Amino acid sequence: MPNFCAAPNCTRKSTQSDLAFFRFPRDPERCRIWVENCRRADLEEKTSDQLNKHYRLCAKHFDPAMVCKTSPYRTVLKDTAIPTIFDLTSHLRNPLTRHRKRIKELTEEDLIKIKERRLASSIDQLASKKDAAAEDSSAATVDEPRLSTEEKELRDYLRSLFEVVVMLAKQSIPIASDSKSNNFQALLDYRMNAGDEALRKRFEATAVNAEYLSATQQGQLLDVCETTVREEMLMEVRESRFFSLVTGDLVDFGNEKHLPLFLRFVNQQNVLREEFVDFVLFDGDEAALVERLEAQVTERWGLCMEDCRGQAHRVTGASTTKMKAVAVLLMEKYPLALHIPCSHVALNIHLANSLPFPNVQVVMETLRRICAFFGTPFTQDELEKAISTHYQKNEEKGAALKQACGPGWTEQHNVFDLLLDMLPPLVLCMDSIRDNTDARFSDKVTADAYSISETLADFEIIVTVVILKNVLTFTRAFGRNLQGETLDVFCAANSLTAVLHSLNEVNDNIDVYHEFWYEEAVSVAAVMDIPVSIPRLFLRKQRAADVGEVQAEAYYKEYVTVPVIHGAMQEVEDMFSETNLKALKCLSLVPAIMGQMKFNTTEENYADVYRNDLPNPDTLPAELHCWRIKWKHRGKEVRLPTTIHETLQLPDVKFFPNVNSFLKVLATLPVLKLEEQKGDRASDRLQDYLQSMSAKVWNRSLAFLHVNTHVKHDLEVMVDKYCRLYPEDDPEAEAEAEEVTEEEAAK
Repeated sequence: MPNFCAAPNCTRKSTQSDLAFFRFPRDPERCRIWVENCRRADLEEKTSDQLNKHYRLCAKHFDPAMVCKTSPYRTVLKDTAIPTIFDLTSHLRNPLTRHRKRIKELTEEDLIKIKERRLASSIDQLASKKDAAAEDSSAATVDEPRLSTEEKELRDYLRSLFEVVVMLAKQSIPIASDSKSNNFQALLDYRMNAGDEALRKRFEATAVNAEYLSATQQGQLLDVCETTVREEMLMEVRESRFFSLVTGDLVDFGNEKHLPLFLRFVNQQNVLREEFVDFVLFDGDEAALVERLEAQVTERWGLCMEDCRGQAHRVTGASTTKMKAVAVLLMEKYPLALHIPCSHVALNIHLANSLPFPNVQVVMETLRRICAFFGTPFTQDELEKAISTHYQKNEEKGAALKQACGPGWTEQHNVFDLLLDMLPPLVLCMDSIRDNTDARFSDKVTADAYSISETLADFEIIVTVVILKNVLTFTRAFGRNLQGETLDVFCAANSLTAVLHSLNEVNDNIDVYHEFWYEEAVSVAAVMDIPVSIPRLFLRKQRAADVGEVQAEAYYKEYVTVPVIHGAMQEVEDMFSETNLKALKCLSLVPAIMGQMKFNTTEENYADVYRNDLPNPDTLPAELHCWRIKWKHRGKEVRLPTTIHETLQLPDVKFFPNVNSFLKVLATLPVLKLEEQKGDRASDRLQDYLQSMSAKVWNRSLAFLHVNTHVKHDLEVMVDKYCRLYPEDDPEAEAEAEEVTEEEAAK
């Protein structure tokens, strides 16, 4: 039965509002004050017990300071709470709204009593506030020692330095553009000229050409700034508990390869986040890298690998095989850290990147080079001209290709179909740029055009592109669904059997399929005037071994078609194991998927994967039954939530604790797409930083800070941490430390 508010002119009831409702107090004196403030004459005749049992006031009639939320599910009043906020006049405009909650007309005597009581209450509150303020000030005097003038000046100086560091990171400004110019020093000069007294006092006696800060001091500032921001993020991850580990493509810092690490988690506002957390050195064998990853997550970040629920690795090239081995080792130690594709990468791109064959990796590297190449001025115009020239007899197809070859076409699910259609115009475009008759392009651009043209004009590459296109046609729709909405991902999980059946059918009839595909490659090569050939390296090995001549068709079947089909099948089976599919089929907890399945879902059959992650696993079957009934018998005007994010935002999902926990764990899986648009993701911001400057001036700390400029940072915390970690030493010791650093650098 719903609760109704007893206040006059208030029509709120518990079924129409998320507001809390509070009983009248049992204490007779407090209850009398509540009734007087309500101005309900009919309530004055009732006892405090009757009022406590049958009457409520909603939270709108109390000062917000009097209302306390003790947990997400419970709201209480302070012991001294008195209702003071009432509408006592709106009934005058429409007498019909008064009904039985009549407002008592106050006499002169009543008004005097109320004023006296309020005055006494105000005096008591003021006295208590003064006492509390006195206690706070005395405590502050005891706890916070006074700073000397030198200490205040030092803190102001450090605060200015950290402001400069934050600005360098936000604006993607390298610390030093070259060996002669120092942007850090230039910004300090600018701030002093603009009136920064803290910096001016510190450096006014410094020689004109002297460095304000040594490289060691700059490194210390960057380190403190980085660790402070990272700790802010990690606090959210720890509160959320469950997370997934996502890695990006390798980045070179000082001739050492580093692996970018991202964490996926659902924050306290039930929003899925993916944040860039750090780089880890990509050195040693697979076991050493796993050990380094574990140490980073547990010892440095304070997280527990037992709470890792997914992993996705987006490295490319020769590093792919190593990261696959790392994923296997991690799953052996932590079975619930499911190795699964990442939503940022099209499945067909992922499958091709995972094939450890030189010819396939050359194709993938060429695609990345093409993507970067057409980011330079005028190159896209040349490509469109080449498309128009090649397809002048088929203008419709030419127009479709121009539209399809916009930014990002090398990352799409149908990239190999597009690449095959684009091969002749691409070679034509590269040849035109290489000729550079009107001198519009730089020497570097023409050299890149020549290199790409030579690669695309190789018959082995043409065959590889044709084979990839035809084999990965069977996974294209499946991969598109994986990058779609939650319902699409659920449908993909249920269609895997059909995908594997198609690939097995191709494998069983490989001779027939290869014959058709090889003829297609020969046809494309003929259009481009490229002769059929076998790779020179293979022929050299054949001659050295004194083996008979091999036909081109047989060679490409054995060394391209068969390996590609087997590799694709194996990767699909590995990435979508039985455990992974169980997890994805649990997406039927989302109400829209339940509705699509006519509420005939069986999450209980798959829930054992995450049983230990639930607060009350024994009650899960009963809770799931109630969850289905809730949505099956909803009102006609109620729309079914379509995503995990929408479902977690529902106010009543908290009444289903197992479902709530289940959805939060599922949301962290890397295969589910983020709510953020492309360009807003942490991985995109990292790429923006790396592309904004030369690789020679990349800085790990500045890269991290640039990606995480949205994370709040407290300069005072940074100053405190710096003072604690690096107390000012005497000049001689500092100079000695600098000499040691320079000697080590020289070695």
